[in-house]
Amino acid sequence: MDFMQQLVQQLINGISLGSIYALIALGYTMIYGIIKLINFAHGDIYMVGAYIGYFSITMAHLSIVPSLIISMVVTGLLGMLIERLAYKPLRHAPRISVLITAIGVSFFLEYTSMYFVSPTPRTFPAVFDNIAYHFGPFIINGQQMLIFGITFILMVALTYIVQRTKIGKAMRAVSFDTETAQLMGIDANRIISITFGIGSALAAAGGVLVGVYYNSIDPLMGIMPGLKAFVAAVLGGIGILPGAMVGGLILGVIEALVSGFVSSTFRDAAAFAILILVLLFKPSGIFGKNTREKV
Repeated sequence: MDFMQQLVQQLINGISLGSIYALIALGYTMIYGIIKLINFAHGDIYMVGAYIGYFSITMAHLSIVPSLIISMVVTGLLGMLIERLAYKPLRHAPRISVLITAIGVSFFLEYTSMYFVSPTPRTFPAVFDNIAYHFGPFIINGQQMLIFGITFILMVALTYIVQRTKIGKAMRAVSFDTETAQLMGIDANRIISITFGIGSALAAAGGVLVGVYYNSIDPLMGIMPGLKAFVAAVLGGIGILPGAMVGGLILGVIEALVSGFVSSTFRDAAAFAILILVLLFKPSGIFGKNTREKV
């Protein structure tokens, strides 16, 4: 395989990985856009989604699509429950209190999962035979096609919800000005809860797809992808949905290129180097705009 063929193959691998980052980053950016909260428990919600998908396939003997839907629904409800119990009472508390609570929720999910499912990694069942599609010299396997297809469908569905539905309009109104939205008759608490549910469901989809792609899950699997999805959200412009999508894809491609042409040892370092560079040179992200606040 010559350099150009290897480059394109790494780009395909990067887009697969970046699609998963994008799904997780969308949850970060939706929640931040509504209540300015960095939900550091989001990566662990992604982990819970992976386990629900795993048990749906292994114990209920369901195929991948029903398992994915069940995982998204259950994890969406979990996200709404976490918001109601852990974050809603701190709605007007100092930011540091909410941040510490998010970290506490993260640890709670990790170690509760360890207690019930054990810390031992589990092998995610194969949902495809070794299918490979050849496009000239390039190869896309069945797992990658599944990731591309599901990510595209979910992103189109999310865009439709946000742009075309009453719930989406209410989300945008609450994001712009919560108090004014409430004066106009919008139930901000309900909208915030729904936002947590949608973001958690997208993270669950990412968790199931990671299980399918890498064939392994464990209770601490959400730590690094959660942090990288946060980097992706910041890169694209946190609080901006297209930014989360683009940021996730860019991060995945960069990681794949670093792994393929430098060393897989440096792939994590590359992600956090990107975060440092963005914060230094364009803290608002690719799609963000610098705004002045009157204080």
